[in-house]
Amino acid sequence: MMKISYRLVIFILALLFGIAFSIPTFTNSKGPKVKLGLDLQGGMYLLLGVKTDEAIKSKLKVAAATIRYIAQKNELYTDDITTDGNSIKFTLLDKDDEKKMDEQLKILAGFKITKQKKDDEIIYTLTLTKKEIEATKQNAIEQAIQTIRSRLNAFGLSEPSVTKQGKDKIVVELPGIKTKEEADRARKLISTAAHLELMEVDTKHNPTTAQEAKKYGDKILLGQNGRKYVVKELPILDGSMITDARVGYNQANQAVINFTLNSQGAKIFGDWTGKHVGDYLAIVIDNKVLSAPVIKERIGGGAGQITVGDAKEAHDLAIALRSGALPAPIVLLEKRSVGPSLGADSIKASMIALASGFLLVVVFMAWYYHVAGIVANIALFANLVLIIAIMALFNATLTLPGMAGIVLTVGMAVDANVIINERIRELLREGVNIKKAIEGGYANAMSAIIDANVTTLIAAFALFAYGTGTIKGFAITMAIGILASMLTAILGTHGIWEFLEGRMQLTKKSFGLS
Repeated sequence: MMKISYRLVIFILALLFGIAFSIPTFTNSKGPKVKLGLDLQGGMYLLLGVKTDEAIKSKLKVAAATIRYIAQKNELYTDDITTDGNSIKFTLLDKDDEKKMDEQLKILAGFKITKQKKDDEIIYTLTLTKKEIEATKQNAIEQAIQTIRSRLNAFGLSEPSVTKQGKDKIVVELPGIKTKEEADRARKLISTAAHLELMEVDTKHNPTTAQEAKKYGDKILLGQNGRKYVVKELPILDGSMITDARVGYNQANQAVINFTLNSQGAKIFGDWTGKHVGDYLAIVIDNKVLSAPVIKERIGGGAGQITVGDAKEAHDLAIALRSGALPAPIVLLEKRSVGPSLGADSIKASMIALASGFLLVVVFMAWYYHVAGIVANIALFANLVLIIAIMALFNATLTLPGMAGIVLTVGMAVDANVIINERIRELLREGVNIKKAIEGGYANAMSAIIDANVTTLIAAFALFAYGTGTIKGFAITMAIGILASMLTAILGTHGIWEFLEGRMQLTKKSFGLS
């Protein structure tokens, strides 16, 4: 009587699953597919540097704006707040407010506060600690990585890779970038700081030089039409308080960006506009004034609008604002393009290696182990389609090292069956009958197979945890291959043997013995 065990049922289901979900990868049919990496389909490679010193300046500017806001909110009178190097300086004009000011400054972490009393005034100096400076620089790099990754994902690029290299560099790989227009647009999206600031326009002074403007606590910025604007150096609020930014159109059918602020930003914006009706508010992005509308009434609700005009530019700018501003400027250190033809050559060479390796293993197993070799080859085929299916379902990217991992898996996938078959042959030589030899072979081989696969899995996890880019691709394919082989080689082949025991007469020759 034929025996269909749970092992065979699981193996058949796994085989059907693998075939069903790997077909879209090899055909043009709909469904999840394995995506090709930069080295296989071509694209763009960028090595970026981060100007971490600018992150320190940005942190000081935000802290200075916070001090100004809490001073105005709590009616603490100060002179102009200035930044210099790693410090912020200001003078509290009434020494009786010292205790109240000290209490408010507790919200600023990472600063060492020193005070110097002079007559009825107190001169405050807030200096960033060395620990805070280093943390700010590292945070700037990590935040830049997350920001760039978010922008590229929103842009719609296929599987962009953004990883840290060394101490202060970032590697960006963009598969599928084929035209110069796509490359220029992606590079602009990556490098645009998208640092939004809402700044008060100073209509009382008209300085002509940057040095003169600094005396009034101002700076001179250019608008889109080349017009000069004199604005207060410290912004009212910045893009870190933006929670959303979407493209829309105004009554003149111009593309605009509608942005919303978080609760803190909404309160600051509402308070400022309420006190400055009739004044001008400059909307500044990356030190360029986009517009400077007059405040006609208090603006509550924490919403605003930026007129851009060009729809494509508005779309990219909205992505940048939603993803957050880069904490520090990005510098392009290296740019390489991988052509589609080079990727096609890599695929061709990899497929030749995979096909030839697979064929040689299949021929050897069938020749050396006979029926047992054919059973192992069925498990090997199931292993390959399972790898492709699982990678497709998880939307994984296949790189050249990943292809190498699959080729390596071909050899490793039959390793378990080689061990099992040799254990069965040992028992057959001792005169044990076929059924007991099969059961004993699997039992005796189990510990060696599990030990070998677990140690290899540990190595794969270590490569994934500490490797970058293509090393991770190799580790992923190897780990999936090992797990799939344990299912097909141990569970699957055992189920096949249980099925064959009731269907055909098995002999020593079935295992390559004379």
